[in-house]
Amino acid sequence: MITQIKLSNFKRFRDSTFNLHPSGLTFLAGGNNSGKSTLLQAIAVWEFCRLILENERGRNSLSTGYTGQGLGLSNDEFSPVAIASLKHLWTNLKTQFPRQDGYSLAVECHWISMAVPKKLRIALALTNDRLFVKAVDSNLTDDDILPTVAYLPPFAGISRRENKMSGAERRSLIGQGLAGGVIRNLLLDMYETNVATRADLKSGRSKIKTSDLRRLRLEDPWEILQTTLAKTFKTQLIVEPFNDLFHNYIRVNCVKGELEGAAFKRYQAFNARDLMAEGSGFLQWLSVYALALSPITSTLLLDEPDSHLHPSLQVQLIEKLEEIVQKSEKQVLIATHSTEILRAAEHTQILSFYGTSANYLSKDIQKVNLFIGLGSEYAPKLDPLRISKRMLIVENASDARLLEAWAQQLNILWPKNLVIWPWTGGATERKHLFLQLQAEIPGLIAISLRDRDDMAIGQVNPDTLDDRSQSGTNPNLHLKIWRRRHIENYLLWPPAIARASGKSEAEVCTLMAAHALIVPPDFVERNVAETMLLAAGKEIIQEGTRSVKNEYRIMPIAIAKAMHQNEIPEDVKYLIELISDICNS
Repeated sequence: MITQIKLSNFKRFRDSTFNLHPSGLTFLAGGNNSGKSTLLQAIAVWEFCRLILENERGRNSLSTGYTGQGLGLSNDEFSPVAIASLKHLWTNLKTQFPRQDGYSLAVECHWISMAVPKKLRIALALTNDRLFVKAVDSNLTDDDILPTVAYLPPFAGISRRENKMSGAERRSLIGQGLAGGVIRNLLLDMYETNVATRADLKSGRSKIKTSDLRRLRLEDPWEILQTTLAKTFKTQLIVEPFNDLFHNYIRVNCVKGELEGAAFKRYQAFNARDLMAEGSGFLQWLSVYALALSPITSTLLLDEPDSHLHPSLQVQLIEKLEEIVQKSEKQVLIATHSTEILRAAEHTQILSFYGTSANYLSKDIQKVNLFIGLGSEYAPKLDPLRISKRMLIVENASDARLLEAWAQQLNILWPKNLVIWPWTGGATERKHLFLQLQAEIPGLIAISLRDRDDMAIGQVNPDTLDDRSQSGTNPNLHLKIWRRRHIENYLLWPPAIARASGKSEAEVCTLMAAHALIVPPDFVERNVAETMLLAAGKEIIQEGTRSVKNEYRIMPIAIAKAMHQNEIPEDVKYLIELISDICNS
């Protein structure tokens, strides 16, 4: 596995060295144009040049002491990455330097082979739009094991018809960013290998031995893929046998069903449909996972594999990749902007890019600073925050919209100078976020507001809603927690729900009773009955199967807008007045 990469004049990196964990998951993180994808592309170029040198000139062309000439390639033959022209591989498009032999771009990889450090430096030259590559520094011997690298850019390019392709054709499509154009080839390879393995295990028998079948299901990539798809998507793949004499393209269909033990039971009413009919998220997930399972790949380069995935699928994909690397000791480098993925990752797995270098995080709190600089949803908030210096940290933007609706009902002007910052992290993470922002924005004042969830009621100050679990906080950071379990608990007032939905109060009360809840008359009081503090407001209002949202087709904010002044709970009034006072100070 690759332990170090040295780049010379490769795109943005004129002279940079990157140290890597030799196995496991590494998350490449940083803002736009920080160099994450560039590093992956550099390794992909190194792998392409290594393969083409070895295939065209033999293995000795990579070994110590080789004195042969460089190998020439045309623009059309260069396929590892998509670029406007070959000149764009070079820093600032400058390919020639005085008193040099023309091989001005170089990618050098280091790894361990049989407990011995190894290196291979490959240099590139460009002359009259023709690329020349050669190994210029190496300590390889004929017995050394080299890393095998697979590069997967963001998913795109799936087609209705996919011919069977050579390795060169596949690399060319992937390099062009059309990874979807080879997915059926990859699946066919895995399927045919599985068929051959099953035939060998069954040879001379009426069926495969139980012990062999158990081991096959645990170790064979196709078996693992099918089981994972069944558990995650309730889907399995059917690959039609391919014969070069009769078939023009590869057929892969999807079927739906349930996994019952080791057997997949198809839904009777579901007709098999072509792989292309599935959503982009499924196809992205499938292409990444299938490539990770490939036994011929030791280092996998994934460029924003989360780009088409829902946050829950992002987390599931990373969990499945973690299972693969634990069994195989593969090395997986993942360039990502996903705060969901990075928040769940160990800080020691995150390679943070800044300037022309990158280093693994040494402390968990450094993730907060990284999130701010990702150039994603937070970047547009920084400039307004520098001006207003007033900030409300909420779990979701919808929480702020509820507060604004309540403020309107209370005839309290909602501050225009308040920056809303959605952040799902806990109190400690919010403190680090505030301190990082305060270092850049002196005079910053923030209110942090989150649900109590399963925290003990005694951890919340009943008068100020302060988080009692935190001590020594900054006086400009107000850590508040709703005393009721969720913010939705403050919407559980039947008259308001009835007005918003057009239903009768009796109907609403019946729905509440279905959730084992009777709303007391002292609903607005801080010392409200304990049932209101403990109720699962989020489930009752919008997430449960018999929620107000599902039954009456109304959103939470409609209930807030239907509440009269005297129906808005005291906790809500207190926080809105606090926000108004801070923003007007």
